[in-house]
Amino acid sequence: MPYQDRPHVPAPPLPDLVNDVVTRFDAYARTRAMRDSLLPTARTTPRHEQQAFDDLQAAVTRLRNSLG
Repeated sequence: MPYQDRPHVPAPPLPDLVNDVVTRFDAYARTRAMRDSLLPTARTTPRHEQQAFDDLQAAVTRLRNSLG
């Protein structure tokens, strides 16, 4: 669907976007820390770590786009 056909959706307020970035960074940091856990059941997979990073990157992109 072309971009022009999409209805305008207002961006979330800036504090919500910043909070999303901080929350996703925290989730990514916890995922990275679990990678080296001594307990095998607490370890994370590379796929889970990549998903957490992708979520963080998307949140940062949304924040940057709202500022531009």
